[in-house]
Amino acid sequence: MYPLVRELAGDGIPVAVTCRVLKIARQPYYRWLQRPVTAAELEQAYRANALFDAHKDDPEFGYRFLVDEARDAGEPMADRTAWRICSQLGWWSAFGKPKKGKAKKPGPPVHDDLCAVVDEKGRIRHEFTAEAPNELWLTYITEHRTSEGKLYVCAIKDVYSNRIVGYSIDSRMKSRLAVAALNNAVARRGDVAGCIVHSDRGSQFRSRKFVHALNRHGMVGSMGRVGAAGDNAAMESFFSLLQKNVLDRRAWATREELRIAIVTWIERTYHRRRRQAALGRLTPIEFETIMTAPATQAA
Repeated sequence: MYPLVRELAGDGIPVAVTCRVLKIARQPYYRWLQRPVTAAELEQAYRANALFDAHKDDPEFGYRFLVDEARDAGEPMADRTAWRICSQLGWWSAFGKPKKGKAKKPGPPVHDDLCAVVDEKGRIRHEFTAEAPNELWLTYITEHRTSEGKLYVCAIKDVYSNRIVGYSIDSRMKSRLAVAALNNAVARRGDVAGCIVHSDRGSQFRSRKFVHALNRHGMVGSMGRVGAAGDNAAMESFFSLLQKNVLDRRAWATREELRIAIVTWIERTYHRRRRQAALGRLTPIEFETIMTAPATQAA
């Protein structure tokens, strides 16, 4: 704000008046006049802004990941520089060790839990049912280790037919992993306005990028409680199948090898060959083909 005070003073507005309106002290301003911000300080400020934006989007990232995001944003710096800035400003990974016994609380939900109902005994349970496609989607993220490192999968399931309408696979668990899965699902399904997307409280689903993507497509977010696995059990059951049928079948040498195996199992086996009792012993593709055709003809 000091450059603003100086500019207004040049236009004839007293420094005392400007400082009073901006609620800043005059003495630091006069000291700044004698020694304005240096080029190095300005450069550090831009770097700090880039690190802050990356940290706000993905609060689980440590400084090594944040510096990669800052470089992509056009603010290159050494890892040690990023560590110093993050250390000074207290920007640490949400998964880091708690300091002095003060563990961070789970992040607040950005959406209400739209799938929760209260039974006659006052207990909270969840109903994952849909009468038509694109009414309720469930999403979740899992990870698996390869010899090259971890591979992360974000999948989105349509409760109506249990079909995986969109998924994204990446070597890093960032907010863009969830956003890419959502965009892929929307591209496949078309008109999804009003569809509820239920997830856990993972930082990827609470990120600004994911919330903006929901709003852009006219969709409605929903989130379960902290530490309540049953709040998204219908989605976790799919990943349990994926774990048994693909991930744990053998050791995986490369991420690309595992990626191909995941895509093949989803598209060929789960969608087209695995019959489900909840769908009347039909596969997800068969169920949608049979059940949506009469509705289309009736319309």
